[in-house]
Amino acid sequence: MLNKKNRHSIIIQNHELVYYRIGNGEPLLLVHGITTYSFIWQRVVPFLENRYELIIVDLLGCGDSAKSIDVAFSLKNHAKILAELLEALHINKVHLVGHDVGGGICQIMAVSHAEVALSLTVINTVAYDFWPVQPIISMRTPIIRQLAMASLDLGAFRFIVKRGLYYRERLTNELMNYFWYPMKTSAGRKAFLHFAHCLDNRDLIEIVDDIEHLQIPVLIIRGDKDVYLSKQIAEKLHQSIKGSQLKVVATGGHFIQEDEPAVIARYIDEFISV
Repeated sequence: MLNKKNRHSIIIQNHELVYYRIGNGEPLLLVHGITTYSFIWQRVVPFLENRYELIIVDLLGCGDSAKSIDVAFSLKNHAKILAELLEALHINKVHLVGHDVGGGICQIMAVSHAEVALSLTVINTVAYDFWPVQPIISMRTPIIRQLAMASLDLGAFRFIVKRGLYYRERLTNELMNYFWYPMKTSAGRKAFLHFAHCLDNRDLIEIVDDIEHLQIPVLIIRGDKDVYLSKQIAEKLHQSIKGSQLKVVATGGHFIQEDEPAVIARYIDEFISV
């Protein structure tokens, strides 16, 4: 787990946002996706902390951040909240690094808060209208949400996580405990379902032209064995964004930070160092 000595919290939009601040150097903002929180970066951190300052967030509704569902967990609002976080921390420029829907959040930040973005790295990201995907999309139906609240258990969630790994034997009890941690409470499960309900691919469709004309360096990393997000997303982003780089990791699943942390850290470092 990330070291508690690096753990901080701040009030943004009247809600507590938890984040970790680690290392020294140019700042990287690491943004997780749905079903995870800051822990998903823990195996990547040792490869980057000696060269960069890492700002690793728990998005609202996730990890140890506030679970109140009276605030929108849309990608646009998450992007706004993170921009407010950077302003509060007096970080004027940052390299944006996002995984899953965190990649979508970083895309929005690169467009709506372009003044802070040094570069954009997206890892197994959402984009365009190729998402949401099952099982997330079904969570947006009220009756399915109610059934999910009643029936979601550790076994079902373990299956979802295991499918997201290339090295499935790495799903130890310790790792599963990290994934399951927010789901242990009713508030955590409600927040997860609220997050799923707030997902709307229109948030990314409306910035398509802006994304394809970004003036900052863009790196796209795809785990080739990601069963949850289509390879078309990475390929279309790469084809559409002039000068972007695409790296495909044959031994990476959706949760590529667990499969190949050293590889993606190297790609990020080489990309930023150019």
